[in-house]
Amino acid sequence: MNYYKNQPQMTISDRLAIEVGIERKESFKAIAKRLRRHPSTIAHEVKENRTFIHGNYPGGNDCKFARTCGVKHICGEDDYCNYQCRLCRVKNCHDYCDRYVSVKCNKWEYAPYVCNTCHQKRICWKDKYIYTAQYADAAVKRRRSESRQGIRLGEDDKKMLDELITRLVRKGQPLTHIYAEYEKEMPVSLRSLYNYIDAGELTIRNIDLRRKTSYKQRRQNKKGFSEGFANQEYRQCRTYEDFELLMKFVNDDLIVEMDTVKGVREKGKRLLTMIFRKNSVMLLFLMPDGTAASVKRVFDYLESGLGLEVFQRLFPYILTDNGGEFKKVDQLELTETYEYRTHLYYCDPMASWQKPYIEKNHEYIRYAIPKKRSLNPYTQEDMTLLMNHINSTKRPGLGNKSPYELLLEEENNEDFKLLWQLLKMDLIPPDEVHLMPDLFKFNL
Repeated sequence: MNYYKNQPQMTISDRLAIEVGIERKESFKAIAKRLRRHPSTIAHEVKENRTFIHGNYPGGNDCKFARTCGVKHICGEDDYCNYQCRLCRVKNCHDYCDRYVSVKCNKWEYAPYVCNTCHQKRICWKDKYIYTAQYADAAVKRRRSESRQGIRLGEDDKKMLDELITRLVRKGQPLTHIYAEYEKEMPVSLRSLYNYIDAGELTIRNIDLRRKTSYKQRRQNKKGFSEGFANQEYRQCRTYEDFELLMKFVNDDLIVEMDTVKGVREKGKRLLTMIFRKNSVMLLFLMPDGTAASVKRVFDYLESGLGLEVFQRLFPYILTDNGGEFKKVDQLELTETYEYRTHLYYCDPMASWQKPYIEKNHEYIRYAIPKKRSLNPYTQEDMTLLMNHINSTKRPGLGNKSPYELLLEEENNEDFKLLWQLLKMDLIPPDEVHLMPDLFKFNL
C-alpha cells in the first residue's frame, strides 16, 4: 500500500503520535499507517531518538556474581594490586573472567525497541531505553544544529573563498552582488558565507559589511500634519490617497519615484535622484542648488534630449516628497507650450516608506559619498560614473541580476535605448563594480 508519499520531516506532533502508539502497544505498521509513513521510518525514529537510562549495577558491574565475587589479579599484570577485579577501573574483568554472566535485559533489541510498555519498568534496575516525544524532538534539533556548525571547507577552497570575498568587499561590493556573480564557483551558500564571516573564519569581518549595521529607529510623527498643509494648492488632487486610487487603474511599472540628496547643511550642489519601479534603474543628476528652477532644468533637459512623446512614456507618473524644490508643480508637469509631460503625486509628510524604492537605493549613494560630505567638489561626470556602478550591482530582489541587465534584456524598448545614449549609461563588469569613496579620482 502506497500511503507514505513525499512526507516532510517529523514534527513534535508526529513523535507524540508515535509515543502514544507505543504506549497502546500498537505495531509500527499501524502507527505508520496513521502517520502516512513507512513502518521502517517509525522503527528508525524510535531506535535513533530513544533515551538510554543506565542501569544501577553493583559497583557498576553487570555480572551475575558481582555482589559476591572476590577474585583478584585475574588480568595477571600486577601481583601487588589489592583491588578486587570487579571494582577495577583500569581493566575490564569481563575480558579475562570465564565466569562472567551478564544480567542485562535484551528485550529492547526487538520491536518496539524500548521499555515503555514493560510492566517492570518502574522497579527495573537494568539498562533500559525509553521513547519520549519531547526528548526525541530535542535530540533531533540538537543533532541538526551541531551538523551545521563549524567550517566545512578544505584549506584550498577556504583560501580561494577568502581571497575572492576580501578583494571584492574592499571595493564596496555587497555580498549579494558577489554571490550572484560567482554562485556557481562558490563552495558554500550565501547564508553559510554570512555565518563564516560572523564566526571570524575569513579575513573580512562584520564591521566590513555595511548591512550588518542596524538602521536607526525612526521617530513616529504623533502630531500628524495640519489640515492647512493638506490643503496647500500644489497638493490638490496629487496626494498619496489620490496616488493609491491611481494604482487601481495603472500598472506599477509606470511609476517613477523622485527625491533629492544633499551632502551637508550648506548652500550648494544637490543631487536629484529618480528610479523606475519597473527595473530599479536609478538616475542621478547633479544640480547647482536645491531650487525648483534646477529641477525644472533637469526635466527640460530630458524632454529636449528624448522628445516629448518619449518623455511622456518614460515618466508618466512621478511620486515624490513635499520638498520645496518640487512644489512648483505646473512648471514640472507642463511644457513651455502648456502640454502635460508628466503627472506628479506627493507622499504624506514624514512617510518616506511610501516611496521605498528610491529611499532604499540611496544607501548605494552613501557607500561612495558618505553623509556630511559636501557635493560641491563633484561633477555630473562623477555622478554618471556612480550611477553606472550602482545600476551594475546585482541584487537578490531582481533575480540576482543588476538593473542594467534587466534593462538590456528588454526587447523592443526604444525609449530606454534613447535614455541610455542620452545619459551615457554603461554596464560595469561585475568584478569591477566599485562602491567606495575612492571611486572618484580627486581628493576631498
